[in-house]
Amino acid sequence: MTMTTSPAAPARAPESTAMFREAAEAARVVSDQIEHNRDIARDIGRLLRERDPAFMLTVARGSSDHAATYGKYLVETRSGLFTASAAPSVNSIYKAPMQFERGACIVISQSGASPDLLAVAEAARRGGAPVIALVNVESSPLAEMADAVLPLRAGPENSVAATKSFIGSLSALVQLTAEWQDDQDLRDALATAPEHLAAAWDCDWSAALEPIMATRSLFTLGRGIGLGIAQEAALKFKEVCGLHAEAYSSAEVLHGPVTIARDAFPMLVMAQDDATAPGVRDLVAELSGRDLTLMTAGVTAPGAIELPTPSAHPVIEPLLRIQSFYRLANQLSLALGQDPDNPPFLRKVTATV
Repeated sequence: MTMTTSPAAPARAPESTAMFREAAEAARVVSDQIEHNRDIARDIGRLLRERDPAFMLTVARGSSDHAATYGKYLVETRSGLFTASAAPSVNSIYKAPMQFERGACIVISQSGASPDLLAVAEAARRGGAPVIALVNVESSPLAEMADAVLPLRAGPENSVAATKSFIGSLSALVQLTAEWQDDQDLRDALATAPEHLAAAWDCDWSAALEPIMATRSLFTLGRGIGLGIAQEAALKFKEVCGLHAEAYSSAEVLHGPVTIARDAFPMLVMAQDDATAPGVRDLVAELSGRDLTLMTAGVTAPGAIELPTPSAHPVIEPLLRIQSFYRLANQLSLALGQDPDNPPFLRKVTATV
């Protein structure tokens, strides 16, 4: 687990990267969505109420699929509607006929150009399901195909690592769900997000640098509506830092994975103050008695490295945790001698079939 060489001092300032500049725009993205997408979200909400779907299907890859995990918990807890992530290859490769007529389909994509996502969207539309696109590129094939488009309004994102478009996907899901369910609590929560995101960006998580730089592998943990944030953090550790990271629900990590966690193994635990909080607190209390390095945001434990994070409505807190994390990931990438804007072997648009 321990690295044999120390990473070189970063040759670039963290502020010099596109990842830093773009992640810093998240508060602006969410503010623009609130201002410009209100009527669009209301129309989509009306469409969903008229169609009255029996289930919701999400379609996405990569970071967008982690946003879909967030969306699953949001939709299910706010509407009671069963929500599941599609396996795109069922349509794009296996060509298996699917029953879509009683469902609705949300496709989440920054580019709106991946062939496998388009294949599912087309199959869903042919099957009678309304297709709703949460997409950043409004002139994309996905936007042209969809029955309704809720723009992410993130603007150009040049870094390969998605940041502001990911947070914009989460906030778009909140706005859509709020209008669909006529949920004033969600509307009010979303209205506070830009201010809280700005505060989250200013949070200093550099205390996590040293323990993470001393390893090649770590876990990220979340639960419920925060699970998608743990998944996103693990992906960023891989793609911009070159580290092996695995995301787990805090309810699952004791069912096997914890057996490899020894010798100061690092775990990043991110929690929100909702019904999952007592279980997460119990977990970190148990883990704090082992030979582990715990880094926590939104929960405390004896001996853990506590990372500062704003408090907000529980639905908004995952957005804040990942916003602070993006600043850490950019700093960590540079400290490890990586280029967060251009990870090896990756492209901005991954056109999977």
